Amino acid sequence: MRRLARALLILLISLAMLAATAWGTLAIYYSDLPGIELRRNLATAFSLLAAAMLGWYLFAVNRGKVLIVFWGLFLLLVIWWSTISPRQDRDWAPEYAKLAYATINGDLITIHNIRNFDYRTETDFVPRYYDKTFDLNKLDSVDLIATYWMGPAIAHLMVSFGFAGKDFIAVSIETRRERRESYSTIAGFFKQYELFYVVADERDLIRLRTNYRKDPPEDVYLYHTTAPLENGRRLFMEYVHKINSLAKEPEFYNTLTTNCTTNILTHTRVNPDSLPLSWKVLVSGYAPEYAYEGGKLDTSIPFPTLRERSRINPAAQSADKAPDFSQRIRASLPAPRRLQSN
Repeated sequence: MRRLARALLILLISLAMLAATAWGTLAIYYSDLPGIELRRNLATAFSLLAAAMLGWYLFAVNRGKVLIVFWGLFLLLVIWWSTISPRQDRDWAPEYAKLAYATINGDLITIHNIRNFDYRTETDFVPRYYDKTFDLNKLDSVDLIATYWMGPAIAHLMVSFGFAGKDFIAVSIETRRERRESYSTIAGFFKQYELFYVVADERDLIRLRTNYRKDPPEDVYLYHTTAPLENGRRLFMEYVHKINSLAKEPEFYNTLTTNCTTNILTHTRVNPDSLPLSWKVLVSGYAPEYAYEGGKLDTSIPFPTLRERSRINPAAQSADKAPDFSQRIRASLPAPRRLQSN
């Protein structure tokens, strides 16, 4: 039994060393050190050194000494990595160039730099922004938007707030990418991207996905939530405070902990009846179904029926640049069944 326990302990420690080696290698490769060649060479050197130390550990007489050296080296790497800070002054891609921010005057919230690009194609557009004041007392809808492009398990989620049935503002939580920088799920774990809240006109955020993205095409669904009005107002202000916070102090995006889905769930915690964390939140394509199961969407019809009726691609393609785009994409949706004010 002692030999078995010892062998099991050695196996667990070896696995921990392998995990630390993999993490350290990727952390160096995706760090802010200048030049891809330097990062690649340092990452390779670290992985080879760590692998050699693992072999040393497996065959050493005094394994404790090896562990002290290995974990000491790893600690130094973690300390260095923790010094990498987010920035506001990078050469941003045009769609992420301007940060939104809000000024608050009682119940009147003015959002500055609302994005409303004029698209010719997905990548060819004229940047446009505007400011608009919203009366918190007129907020009467909160909609969940889900867009799919690679099967049912993966989706990008957005939230849209409606005021008096005619003014809508949508928020998409994304990576703030630099010019000529592409998205990588793995890189998103390693401080590669800053966190960015795209605050935009629905004719921008939704129409981009329904009318202009072709490779691959995206299916977009808009779900009315059934939140009490007080909950919707608290949620809106939670978004406003986060938008202002990011305008002052940048933060890093993380693929797992601060993405488009987990951040929405975090924001809903401002309300007492928010949903707990679930695997359906982490597997974002099932998040609308999870909201339905939690009573946050219209449950008067089965979810498959609600999902089918909530697809807005045809309506958005027909509405295109129409001034009443937001009203037209909602015209054929199931009527909202909001709870009354508390």
